[in-house]
Amino acid sequence: MKLKNPAALETVKLCCGLLDGKKAGDLTVLDVSGQSSITDYLILATATSGPHLRALRVELEKGLDAVNTYLVGMETSDESGWMVIDAFDVMIHLFLAETRERYGLERLWRDSSEVSVDKMLGRQKTRKAKAKPKAAKAT
Repeated sequence: MKLKNPAALETVKLCCGLLDGKKAGDLTVLDVSGQSSITDYLILATATSGPHLRALRVELEKGLDAVNTYLVGMETSDESGWMVIDAFDVMIHLFLAETRERYGLERLWRDSSEVSVDKMLGRQKTRKAKAKPKAAKAT
């Protein structure tokens, strides 16, 4: 069993914060260290449009560059609706909603464990309040 990589977790935390700050949707982190020999974590996020997709990528590039994170590679084809940033131990996949659904990486990596984004960002998970029953109207 592989030991958790603290530097990779810090990179995940940074990326989650950047993506959350830019309003990325359906932010998901998968620990694939037990299934993959090339990376430890996958971060999946959904953009609302092509310009939003590019803005998420630019934000990640600036944030990772600011902490001197080496980027192994990047696939940023606008036409595909899917961008990948490879930071070695962390791979970030940015999608448009229909592209994310089509390729279903969560299904592909179903044997991985999901990491709580709320915990990663230091947020308390909010509970939904139970709906109060409506009072009967007097006739």
